[in-house]
Amino acid sequence: MDVWNKRTLISLAFPAGILLLAAVLLLEAGLVPLSASVIDFYYYAVFLSGILLAWRFHSSRVLFALLTLLLAHRSLEFFAAGSLSSTGPGRIAFEAIAFLLPLNFVILSAVRERGLVLPSIALHSCFLFVESVFVAIICRPGQTTGPAFLHSGFLGLDVFRWTIIPPPALLIFTSAFVILLTRFLLYRKPVESGLFWSLAAAFLGLQAGGLGRSSRAYIATGGLILVSSIIENSYHLAYHDELTALPARRAFNEALLGLEEPYVVVAVDIDHFKKFNDTFGHETGDEVLRMVASKLARVTGDGRAFRVGGEEFSILFPGKSLAETLPHLELLRADIEASTFRRRGGMERRVTPRGPDRRNVRRKNIRPRSTPVQDNRLSVTVSIGAAAPTVRTQLVEQVIKSADKALYRAKQSGRNRVETATGG
Repeated sequence: MDVWNKRTLISLAFPAGILLLAAVLLLEAGLVPLSASVIDFYYYAVFLSGILLAWRFHSSRVLFALLTLLLAHRSLEFFAAGSLSSTGPGRIAFEAIAFLLPLNFVILSAVRERGLVLPSIALHSCFLFVESVFVAIICRPGQTTGPAFLHSGFLGLDVFRWTIIPPPALLIFTSAFVILLTRFLLYRKPVESGLFWSLAAAFLGLQAGGLGRSSRAYIATGGLILVSSIIENSYHLAYHDELTALPARRAFNEALLGLEEPYVVVAVDIDHFKKFNDTFGHETGDEVLRMVASKLARVTGDGRAFRVGGEEFSILFPGKSLAETLPHLELLRADIEASTFRRRGGMERRVTPRGPDRRNVRRKNIRPRSTPVQDNRLSVTVSIGAAAPTVRTQLVEQVIKSADKALYRAKQSGRNRVETATGG
């Protein structure tokens, strides 16, 4: 898997990482003086609007991440009563919140988004309630120190003199950052990125003492990052195909508007995909689509791939001629042909006509020519048609039709080949 590519880094850093960087510059460098009233307005506006947006978009994970941040910070301010001493309820609350906050974010990242259904709301609410009761018990009046596991120095205090966060909580924070980053690299979802950067903002807020203007601003920025992840996720769903993660037809149509000559439009179609689906089932068909899409996403020559429907894909090569793109398309075709994947399940699915009595129907295996089976491993091929603007086809719609005709010619000529609109 190509993990650290340019697009991955951009999606990780934008906009969540940029928002946190802006907060650091404003607060630490003092570029713009921020009064307490401005920060208070920012704090409450972020959490109020964030909770409303999360409710409106049925995002239970973001909703409870916002509530966790808000409740944790308000609890700390309540038990600290304006100052954070070395002992007492305020210090205990700081240690407990620093320990529990990253655990909550890891759990929210790991659970499946189920929307605002009652079981999901009840489960998260009960978890927050139990944690709130635990913090209230250990921070009751008269307590001077909390449970030993919250402030144990088993990791060596000299190593952690740079931070006021206790070593156990720092260990949990570090593990949480690794887990959240790994989940983002695996799933590339805006919410995973939002949870990662929001936890980073919460860490900075605790590192700033957990109280005061800076801490409140960092916590609010963590909330703003979560709000931005809702917006980014909505954009992602609107412009990306959920199955393959490639940009979808809407993104393709918008990309066409910005094309300027020279450019090349490429039509890609999976050979015998319908027979493949009928023979092995839709789950295997989905695996094929994901595998082909992963190859298309890494096409060389600065091409950008889109899923435009079914087993049909398109690639745009802005600033390229047909002659320049042909080697990249041939490399792509050969790469897909050489790739295999292991089919889930054992026995091959058989297709039988549906009727009132299927026992008397003769069963027949259908095995697509382009999908040989060897030791439960499958392979597929694609046909490719490419076109560029000419004197007769200057409109982008005409170029797309030319690419489709070239694709049809590739299929008529035996499939698993690249054809161009000029016959080259």
